[in-house]
Amino acid sequence: MDMGLDRLNSLLMEMSSISERAVAASIDAYSKGGKGDEVREMGERLRVLHRQVSDLSMEVIARYQPVASDLRFLKSCFEVSYGFFRYGRYALDIVEVLEMFGDLGKCDHSYVVETARKTQEMIRMSSDAFARRDVIMARRISAMDDVVDESYRANLSRMLHERGNLKCSLSATLILRYLERIADHATYIGESVDYIVTGVDPVG
Repeated sequence: MDMGLDRLNSLLMEMSSISERAVAASIDAYSKGGKGDEVREMGERLRVLHRQVSDLSMEVIARYQPVASDLRFLKSCFEVSYGFFRYGRYALDIVEVLEMFGDLGKCDHSYVVETARKTQEMIRMSSDAFARRDVIMARRISAMDDVVDESYRANLSRMLHERGNLKCSLSATLILRYLERIADHATYIGESVDYIVTGVDPVG
């Protein structure tokens, strides 16, 4: 069973690294211009890894009938894997916004980039918390989620009350929405880490 657990952990850490790079690449494409081909490639790799994690988790549970912390880890593998997969999926959504709206070089990128910076910090924290099984770090993620949520709401309010370039406003709003969803998944991963270590179900 130990080999299976080690393999799962290795797959998840690979997903963590790829998903972090995918989000960073999508934000670079928005703020600096460029295409998202590499984001597509990373998204496909994450999809494959997510399926491998799901299949292997079920196999280990069926074969070894683990208990206690091992069982909690296996039960949480799908949630954590899904979170990393969704990071990549939303990164691809951001790239598709760029393709839909075309040149955004004249737009003010600062608001989106600042929110992305906070979101990327949450991604790193979710990865580190999982790797270290760090409950304290995991619980800090939830408070940061509130900051990203507020950024999204503030931008909606600003768009309603300010007259500006509609293409810039709509594209920024869509991207901020995807960043807000990424932040949600970082929170879910943090909750999974808490459950793995303490056994307390965050929705229980």
